[in-house]
Amino acid sequence: MLLDEILGNGTYDRKIRPSSIHKKAAKDGDYTTVVINIMIRSINKIDDYHMEYSVQMTFREHWNDDRLNYSSEGGRIKYLTLTETDKIWMPDLFFKNEKTGHFHDIILPNTYIRIFPDGDVLYSIRISLTLSCPMDLKLYPLDTQLCELLMASYGWTTEDLVFLWEKNEPIQVTKNLHLPRFTLEHFVTEYCNSKTNTGEYSCLKVNLIFKREFSYYLIQYYIPCCMLVIVSWVSFWLDQYAVPARVALGVTTLLTMSTQNAGINQSLPPVSYTKAIDVWTGVCLTFVFGALLEFALVNYASRSDLQQDKAKKQQQQQQQERRWDMENQAAVEAFEAAAAAMAAHDHDHDHHHNNYLDDNHIADYSSLVRDRMENGVPAFAMRPLVAPFREVGGVGHLCEVHLQGPRTNCCRSWLSKFPTRSKRIDVVARITFPLVFALFNVAYWSAYLFREEEKQL
Repeated sequence: MLLDEILGNGTYDRKIRPSSIHKKAAKDGDYTTVVINIMIRSINKIDDYHMEYSVQMTFREHWNDDRLNYSSEGGRIKYLTLTETDKIWMPDLFFKNEKTGHFHDIILPNTYIRIFPDGDVLYSIRISLTLSCPMDLKLYPLDTQLCELLMASYGWTTEDLVFLWEKNEPIQVTKNLHLPRFTLEHFVTEYCNSKTNTGEYSCLKVNLIFKREFSYYLIQYYIPCCMLVIVSWVSFWLDQYAVPARVALGVTTLLTMSTQNAGINQSLPPVSYTKAIDVWTGVCLTFVFGALLEFALVNYASRSDLQQDKAKKQQQQQQQERRWDMENQAAVEAFEAAAAAMAAHDHDHDHHHNNYLDDNHIADYSSLVRDRMENGVPAFAMRPLVAPFREVGGVGHLCEVHLQGPRTNCCRSWLSKFPTRSKRIDVVARITFPLVFALFNVAYWSAYLFREEEKQL
């Protein structure tokens, strides 16, 4: 009866906004004040790829319409409940960053209007919204995102309608709120009045700060990539001649790393800047690719070492043969000179006619040596006739020169223990790759963790 009396007497027009009873002075203007309160029931998802988030909330508006005054019958009537929202005037509020949304109608429409005796109106409704949230993914997955909830008047300017936050508790969050991969750290309410060509419109804003849970990404992305890099280093301890094993290991880790990188980028939008995860996967992919290139270098050095060893042996053999030829040639010349001297001495002294060698013997021996050399007889088959050093008084005297050798480098002396260049490359890689990767980890985590702390401050 009261509702019929209030709404059915023909004096109430829902097209006309109510006048304000909250103005303190005439300069404030005759505008209607609407107080807003929101309760966040759940946040279903935060989509990085589409840069949006879904939220379910109870939305409440409170204003005064002095045309809806009625008697409380001595305090017996606290309020009247109205289920038909099209019977009274309603604020034309809309969500500025809404993509999609819907009301809840199970079992009945989740909405009500309470009309109090003094004309105060409370409107409450449960809605689900998908709102846009532009994200900065430079620190992904070590980032903190700020998502906004914007509400504004669509047709009424600030001269007619003003939205205000409830003073005591404008935003309420359910206690058992659970977000996948994120944590709601805190929220801030602000005003965001906007001016357009048609006037200034009242606007309210909620800043929701979400911090990404890093444990998921540590297990799914960082640890597997680190393990692939370490597995690629196993190639450095395999034999340099185990070509199939080292090639299979390098190619397998490279393809696995590429697949992992593709899977990570598939869940992210194609942005123009470099993300933190891009730096990590890019460096890990470079290390895996470097291990494969290291084996190519080892294989080339191994083949080069074989060719150098073969050429060195041939050169040493040629030098040995030339040295033997020179020694035998010198021995023949020395023998001929000694024989000639002895023949001249025998000619001067007649009592030496029975000498052991004569000119015919000298010629015969010389021709014998030349014949054996021309017929390919090895030089080492003939014993040199020149002593390596002279003996004076039965004692051999050698000339010794003592020089101070150059200072030895510890790294070079250590590498000299390995006979081939290919082995040295493997040994250097065993130390260089882990050391450089450890330095990269120190620089990476220091840079991005400190940047995240600065951003939060």
